[in-house]
Amino acid sequence: MKIIDAHVHFSNIAAFKETAQAQSVVDYTAEGLLEEFKNAGVIAGVGMGVTETVEGAFPDSAAMNPMLLDLSDSLPGKLFTCVGINPLTLHLDGQVDALEQSLRSDRVIGIKLYAGYYHYNIGDEIYGPVYKLASAYQIPIVIHGGLTYADQGLLKYSHPLSMEETFFEYRNLTFMLCHHGDPWIMDTAALLEKNPNLYTDLSGWIVGDAAKVERLLAEQTYTDHFKGPIIFAEKYDRLVFGTDWPLVPLNAYITFVKSLIPQVHWEDVFYNNALRVFPKLKGLIE
Repeated sequence: MKIIDAHVHFSNIAAFKETAQAQSVVDYTAEGLLEEFKNAGVIAGVGMGVTETVEGAFPDSAAMNPMLLDLSDSLPGKLFTCVGINPLTLHLDGQVDALEQSLRSDRVIGIKLYAGYYHYNIGDEIYGPVYKLASAYQIPIVIHGGLTYADQGLLKYSHPLSMEETFFEYRNLTFMLCHHGDPWIMDTAALLEKNPNLYTDLSGWIVGDAAKVERLLAEQTYTDHFKGPIIFAEKYDRLVFGTDWPLVPLNAYITFVKSLIPQVHWEDVFYNNALRVFPKLKGLIE
């Protein structure tokens, strides 16, 4: 079975390096990513652009737009990009133009908003130029949902229900809400029910190594937290596999997600749905 990992990181962020070393025990390098892709049968990945101007500053108020993947000088050939947005610098001269220029690249297949990390509702007018460009280039908007990895975040901006008006207002756009909005999984399931332009990825539910994944697989209370809303919505055509690498090893997380999804839907969740969210990707890998 072919797999697309629709949510990975490949940026020079101190917190990612620390997690890779101390918790997930993965090799957070281009070589490490490609080796995990090979071993797990992952044919392509989507990297979420984010940058730090000062080590440990994420979410960095001074980062310029668009935020890219800067872990190394060159990107692995199997890795594509959702360029990240820093709303705090978007008003500066040349920033919107730089974002538009990036969207012309074949390797850029989406735009990432860091709701909660940056203290703006996704419907705030500050994001108006982003939605205008997404409409013009017919490119999806990916949005962080749920708990933030940095304690500077404000959860009222990353709660899935705070985003519904935007999903409704921009019915012409495709949105992908990250992490199924965890811990508000059921709220996200309800949004999937009534917003046909909304997808959600299944990334970031575990931070840790393979042993931790195995332990949580045996915790029914934990797995039921995810299974219940997935079964409630039955929107298997809009669930998208992702890992949030380097926060967890790929193979272990694939096993975890497979345990939550009926096998008949694996091909959609692990492959086809990513191509529906990111139509540019289809012409690049097939």
